[in-house]
Amino acid sequence: MPRSALNGAGLGLRRTLLPEFQLMADSAVDFLECAPDNWIGVGGAYGEQLERLAERFPMTCHGLSLSLGGPAPLDQELLQRTRSFLDRHRVVLYSEHLSYCSDDGQLYDLLPLPFTDESVRHVASRIRQVQDFLGCRIAVENISYYAAPYQALSEIDFLKAVLDEADCDLLLDVNNLFVNSINHGYDAAGYLAALPRHRVVYLHVAGHYDEAEDLKIDTHGAAVKDGVWNLLEQAYARFGDLPTLLERDFNFPPLNELLVEVERIRGFQHKSRKSQEVRHA
Repeated sequence: MPRSALNGAGLGLRRTLLPEFQLMADSAVDFLECAPDNWIGVGGAYGEQLERLAERFPMTCHGLSLSLGGPAPLDQELLQRTRSFLDRHRVVLYSEHLSYCSDDGQLYDLLPLPFTDESVRHVASRIRQVQDFLGCRIAVENISYYAAPYQALSEIDFLKAVLDEADCDLLLDVNNLFVNSINHGYDAAGYLAALPRHRVVYLHVAGHYDEAEDLKIDTHGAAVKDGVWNLLEQAYARFGDLPTLLERDFNFPPLNELLVEVERIRGFQHKSRKSQEVRHA
């Protein structure tokens, strides 16, 4: 399935939810997303359930372990296994984090890069290598961060420079943008306005924890908050009703509660389409 066929609202595939996913109606979501790092080489009952779901729903993949900004050479074995996984499950879009997560071993966290010209060149070169190896464009995700190693560039200027230098796409995580805008004191609407439309191909929304008025923690462990929903509407107004994934990694409610949030995404997408039709009439 070509990437252009991806649309609507999706849900993250987590093993905890597998039994409920098997019983879920085909119309409940438009696509599923999984982290290939957690599924490569998985067989048995889990592997069979993944196969069945991949036959029913379009699949996207969101990598966790490539460490695009890291100092160590790219993991060629992981790249090869990732490419095989993407081909086997007919994955329509692959994304990774604009961060690093390894240094002489996995650090098990997504750490921010210095916002410098040297960092732009380093990570962009590695993104190009990944795209060449996988034989497809990838999307990089703006991460949430709480301290930056060094900022010669602003976050938005760093991101735009990486996208241009690497010639890759952007997975815009709306929750990460909301969290960062509060924690680092910048205007989220201005950030959206500065993003090049042709780079943004896919969106994420998720819940976060309100530690304080000026400190939000990206958790993926709660329902999406009103501020993030409002920012999602603004993103649709700028970029159109792009395919959007609801992320939830723990504190799972019954599946029906997650599907209510999926339907809310669909509602915003429908509203955006209608608004575009009126503008172009």
